Amino acid sequence: MYLIFFKRVLDIVLASLGFIILFPFFFIVAIVLFFSNNGKVFFFQPRPGQHEAIFKVIKFKSMNDKKDANGELLPFHLRVTKFGNFIRKYSLDEIPQLLNVLKNDMSLVGPRPLLLEYLPLYNDFQKQRHIAKPGITGWAQVNGRNAISWEQKFELDVWYVNNRSFTTDLKIILLTVKKVFFKEGVNSDENLNMSTFTGTPLK
Repeated sequence: MYLIFFKRVLDIVLASLGFIILFPFFFIVAIVLFFSNNGKVFFFQPRPGQHEAIFKVIKFKSMNDKKDANGELLPFHLRVTKFGNFIRKYSLDEIPQLLNVLKNDMSLVGPRPLLLEYLPLYNDFQKQRHIAKPGITGWAQVNGRNAISWEQKFELDVWYVNNRSFTTDLKIILLTVKKVFFKEGVNSDENLNMSTFTGTPLK
């Protein structure tokens, strides 16, 4: 019953409440980014959601669009702005994803939505992460985050998919609040702080 009905109700209630509480930060960050990023406030990127359905994740734009001599975008770490580092440090860049939750693209808790180019690289076990709706935070995010390997991250994601419950979600939400409060970077983007996923080697 929780997964069928109450999880969605919890998402709507908490996302709405969170957006109301965080709206002053949302407004201030949006204004700063508008003037510092030449009017570009948000970052939209297609990501695979539940059952690999594609949606556009919404984040505050923390990186510029600088390119190299060949016209290719510079690496992530070279494009993060000073203010971008600040909003990442305090997880403020994640606030717009509450809109993804209200749109039913995401849940508050679930495996983080990764890059589209990773889809063909998953093995059958890792593909199970897409059974659940992606989340703003998840079991992997409160259990090591970028200090663990991709394989460990996927194992934690699949564990969550197979053990979803109200108590598990509540535990993850509380741990996320704790980690953000102590600036442990729980919501930092994998694509900035992790090596690129190239597939799991065959054993």
